[in-house]
Amino acid sequence: MPDATPTMAPEELAEVAASTSRHARAFVATVAEVASGRAVDAAIPLLLLATSDLLAAGARLGAMVDVVPDERFEPDCDADLDLDPLRTALARVLDGLDGYVEVVDPVLGPETGQASLSADLATVADALTQGIAHDDAGDHVEALWWWQFSYLSSWGERASSALRMLQLLLAHLRLDVDDDVAAEAEYDALQP
Repeated sequence: MPDATPTMAPEELAEVAASTSRHARAFVATVAEVASGRAVDAAIPLLLLATSDLLAAGARLGAMVDVVPDERFEPDCDADLDLDPLRTALARVLDGLDGYVEVVDPVLGPETGQASLSADLATVADALTQGIAHDDAGDHVEALWWWQFSYLSSWGERASSALRMLQLLLAHLRLDVDDDVAAEAEYDALQP
């Protein structure tokens, strides 16, 4: 029986791989910049932008047909990233805002568990870095396969959870103000 799954043309795969590579590299660079402590005041907005941009690329990966590399095994690409320093540095920058409670799998039930932005972002960076290593080695289809597989199996979920938390944090930071401050701002806004 012939394969009923449509395939993408090589040029289409190359375009998606190049776009995903740009998004992956931008995300990893932003997370590293925030973890360095040089952008503490802008950490939440920077992470929100980088994560939402990355998830747009991930949605494309999730919606397209499965990428199947020529080889049926993943070549070694020496991309062993030590997550602990990155996670620890992010936790330090996000001190007091890092931990949160989430529904573990809303499809399967209401069970909740503990999560942290630092662990989520480091996990996503690790998965992306593996694909970047394949991309840097010139194996763009393998990189694309890895990004798609890991989007569906891990980083898509972790990035989605992180994005929700980042958006909620930003909303609280911007909207939760003391009543006296809000009344004063309202009064000032109404004065000619």
